[in-house]
Amino acid sequence: MSRTISFLASIAAVVILAATLTHAQTLAPTPPMGWNSWDAYGLTIDEADFKANTSVLAEVEQFGWKYAVIDEGWYMEDPFAKTVEQKKYLWDGNGILIPVLNRFPSSADGAGFKPLADWVHKQGLKFGIHIVRGIPRQVVKDNLPIAGTRFHAVDASDETSPCPWDDGNWGIKDNAAGQAYYDSMMKLYAGWGLDFIKVDCISDHPYRPTEIRQIAEAIKKTGRPIVLSLSPGPTNLKNAMAVGQYAQMWRITDDHWDVWSAAHKAGDTEFPFSIRDEFDRLAKWFPYTRPDNWPDPDMLPWGWLGPHPGWGEARQSRETHDEQRTEFALWAITRSPLILGANLVKLDEFTHGLVTNQTVLFMNQNASYSRPVDTSTLGAGFENARVWRATINEPGARGYTEYFGFFNLDEKPATLRTTWKLLGLDSAKHSAQNAWDDSITKESKEISVALPAHGSAIYQVR
Repeated sequence: MSRTISFLASIAAVVILAATLTHAQTLAPTPPMGWNSWDAYGLTIDEADFKANTSVLAEVEQFGWKYAVIDEGWYMEDPFAKTVEQKKYLWDGNGILIPVLNRFPSSADGAGFKPLADWVHKQGLKFGIHIVRGIPRQVVKDNLPIAGTRFHAVDASDETSPCPWDDGNWGIKDNAAGQAYYDSMMKLYAGWGLDFIKVDCISDHPYRPTEIRQIAEAIKKTGRPIVLSLSPGPTNLKNAMAVGQYAQMWRITDDHWDVWSAAHKAGDTEFPFSIRDEFDRLAKWFPYTRPDNWPDPDMLPWGWLGPHPGWGEARQSRETHDEQRTEFALWAITRSPLILGANLVKLDEFTHGLVTNQTVLFMNQNASYSRPVDTSTLGAGFENARVWRATINEPGARGYTEYFGFFNLDEKPATLRTTWKLLGLDSAKHSAQNAWDDSITKESKEISVALPAHGSAIYQVR
């Protein structure tokens, strides 16, 4: 893909988006930050492990990490089983999935996740879960009643729209019964104290705009502020404004894992989506990034990915320290959601240093605008490099703070040299502070950045 970005076209897209999206922007004013169980536990997370990880998250809450999310499988009695029948899904009398007692003992006596959500809230955090869109197939076979209505499961189910990669559910029809089913689901989950819900098999393969709308409307009816995150990617760029009307996050890639690059044949899926691929993908989506609308490049697969990661064997992340910094810098400067995938109980010192880096996190949470810089205008040496710029509008004589991220995509070290003027600043001399080591450059009209292979640097410009 060409790295040349049409500035005027991008600004026009931002203006159009701002004029079109008029829904209240209060649920996610900044990119959501937190932890999700999938990268370390896959389908297998239980209450004890969730509490252990959440306790560590609470220790870094002061840096902005808020959401503790249980990913797929909390309603399965045996997540290691081969078939849906053997996994033994659990639902209530109205066909709504509920947590299984053998893995979440606090859910006894119909309490659901309320005791666990209450515990999370006492830690100063917010509670989230993952679901696959639709209605369990056995619920439809048994034709269970939909709570508070005369409808039954058969009235709501759409057997022409199953999830092609998950055979647990049928889709939901765009009718009154379908809306009633989602209404009853969100009413139950909101009553537990839910703050975040990740809905899968809905933003791509297949894209289900009717179910996105139904779920968003059901959440709104509860009166509880619940962030809606859509998965999987890649959400089609042409659907950006449509999903932005209803969701606060949506995946822009297939599942991202701990690989620097991955070869995909024409017609294949993007799985696994690599760090290198994220640069061009995020460059396409930056005009749609704004409060309450956060294009999501997926979780950060750092540290220990185990005991049962959602992909592959248990392992220490394959990312080198330089790659981990680069991934963090890219997510942060592009104002992406920051959702940790590591087993936090085994958090290593290097990763802990990243998740407590105040400069990088402050930039991610406070930037009012970020965009890729056209590297073809910066001079020689940027052929295998990327540059991003983020701006924070703030009170004061200057009124703004600028950040620049420099990224070396090459397989060997590189030194990037250019001028501040070519980067878009005035022609005066500037100094800059490195976010990784707090070193400060001398005042100059030029900037020179020495980077290792796959390395990065973020500078706050003075």
